[in-house]
Amino acid sequence: MLSWEYPPKSVGGLAPHVHGLAGALATRGHEVHIVTQGGDGLPEQDDDRGVLVHRIHPYALWALDFAGGIHHLNFAFLEKAAALAATYGEFDVIHAHDWLSAFAGRALKHAWQKPLIATIHATEWGRHNGLHNDLQRYISQVEWWLCYESWRVIVCSRHMQRELSWIFQLPVDKMAVIPNGVHPEEFAANQVTNDFNRSDYAADQERLIVYVGRLVWEKGVQILIEAVPEVLDRFPDAKLVITGTGSQLSYLRHLARARGVGHKVLFTGYVATGIKVGLLRAADVAVFPSLYEPFGIVALEAMAAGTPVVVGETGGLAEIIDHRRNGLKTYPGNASSLAAQIKTVLGDPGLAQAMVKEAGREISRVYSWQAIAEQTLGVYQAVCGNLGQSRRQERPFPLAQFFRVAKSGVR
Repeated sequence: MLSWEYPPKSVGGLAPHVHGLAGALATRGHEVHIVTQGGDGLPEQDDDRGVLVHRIHPYALWALDFAGGIHHLNFAFLEKAAALAATYGEFDVIHAHDWLSAFAGRALKHAWQKPLIATIHATEWGRHNGLHNDLQRYISQVEWWLCYESWRVIVCSRHMQRELSWIFQLPVDKMAVIPNGVHPEEFAANQVTNDFNRSDYAADQERLIVYVGRLVWEKGVQILIEAVPEVLDRFPDAKLVITGTGSQLSYLRHLARARGVGHKVLFTGYVATGIKVGLLRAADVAVFPSLYEPFGIVALEAMAAGTPVVVGETGGLAEIIDHRRNGLKTYPGNASSLAAQIKTVLGDPGLAQAMVKEAGREISRVYSWQAIAEQTLGVYQAVCGNLGQSRRQERPFPLAQFFRVAKSGVR
């Protein structure tokens, strides 16, 4: 597997996805190698639950732009993969995660003559609601190219299947819909670190509303802040804690002050995993008001932590949550709708508890990494079977036929 990030290096949902999938495959007896970024004092090679993690350093060269830096990263990926093949022997499948590893994935496919699988976790078009500059158009082009070069493309939701079919005209039968997952045990009470204290984030009498994620436009955090005044009208003891970093941080701080709720909104910045688990478990409600969300692993994390969730009815979140059964859904981009659903959770403890119980059952039944690994393994086995069949059917091209084709002018 080729992945831009892998724990403990984690920016978004890609790292926990690769971590969960690789670990589940390894426990089933498969040999899994991850090539990813290093740095921050991390070991160059690590054994993570049976997964062999190989961390590389991109070239110590100044890149002209972000895309150039990704090219440097992919060259380093290639060098490491070549060394791994010399040490461990042939690999059966190459699995590239998102466009960030597309160049190395495609090159290895052709060099090794092995099938390339791609997981598209999100699209540039979806993240920005269109393509508005040359960099976005370039990234979208690479995403299309990765889909074209891959034998199969894995997406995490039916929403993403429709998106790729529409944006890239990708055939539906080339895609496999396999959801993301979560390890419930990682969100149990014993995973909360000793340095977590609820009182550091809210007073004892305050109702705790928690958001965890990147602070970017498509996550809809601005809508959540706009909803706070309506929530406070009914529940003046409510407190919103926003955990994460991103390009909108300064704007969101300003927005909270402008709406007169700055004293009721706490921005924590990045927090360690044990603190995040503590916040999710301590919350009265976890809110993810995304405007665009291919899947939404963090909603599964809150469900695993035993916290009622409110989500924007968009993308994969709309498929995870069944309204009033395992959570509540709100109209995307509508602050009044969001405030109403938050108030429903805070005002109806019976409903909140019933949703938490159903969410817990669903986490175990549908979103376990073992079930997801089994589906992914089915994709691997299918492409490897097709590869063997195509090789058995290959025939040498007759030289006489070549001359007839060349003479006829056909190219």
